[in-house]
Amino acid sequence: MYELINAQTIFQYFGDDDKEMIREMIQIILDTNLHDLKQLDVHYSEKDFVTVKKKCHKAKPSMSYIGAIDTRKMLEAIEADLENSYPIYETLISNIEIIEKELNDFLEKL
Repeated sequence: MYELINAQTIFQYFGDDDKEMIREMIQIILDTNLHDLKQLDVHYSEKDFVTVKKKCHKAKPSMSYIGAIDTRKMLEAIEADLENSYPIYETLISNIEIIEKELNDFLEKL
């Protein structure tokens, strides 16, 4: 049903009995992790790879929680080769846009 997220995984991590808690957790992922990842362009331009690594590392568990395993692998690839990771980041941005749409759709249907 979804291209990058997995509804079953979301229910597996957060349970399917407390829809309000699921909404809150998804909103936190949207407002913090995905928002932070979209802002990495600034850190790349400043060659601030410490911050790039920190933000990617912080977002990895969230990608697992929502079932976005390929996106998590991208974050791992960025961490593994920070100075040459900008092309991966460009693909990551495309994934984030899809994930945002899918998560918002998931929330609407919840």
